[in-house]
Amino acid sequence: MSHDTAGAPANPSTASNRAPMLWGVAVGIMQATTPLAFWWLDSATVYALGLSVIAAIYIGFAVADGRVKVIAAESSVAFGFVVISAAAITATPWLLVVGFVGHGLKDLWQHRTHFVSDTRWWPPFCMVVDWIVAAIIAVEIIAGMHFR
Repeated sequence: MSHDTAGAPANPSTASNRAPMLWGVAVGIMQATTPLAFWWLDSATVYALGLSVIAAIYIGFAVADGRVKVIAAESSVAFGFVVISAAAITATPWLLVVGFVGHGLKDLWQHRTHFVSDTRWWPPFCMVVDWIVAAIIAVEIIAGMHFR
């Protein structure tokens, strides 16, 4: 099924994604500072909780979509990110980088395929948040920040 009307492109333009992506930068920077708000927890734990919450948001979108196959797929994918998050708490914080980059790639795929309906602006926003957080965590690891 095509959504083309009067020669309009099938996919939203980069310009229509500019505002969500700029907000993604701001929210990504804010999310990268969340360990400061939860100073009594290890940074790895705080970032892992954030990754789990981000992954679970698509379950809500899937429920709103209503298709059982979408709910099952999104729940399974979210569970995978929870497993990566849990492993990152006790293993290596590089798993957090892998998780956030991986979720950003999932967002990119979601944006291209429209697997979950009515999420037009969310995937570009979330992709940028994920990749900003991943980059900041990578810099923190390389700089020698203690995650435990």
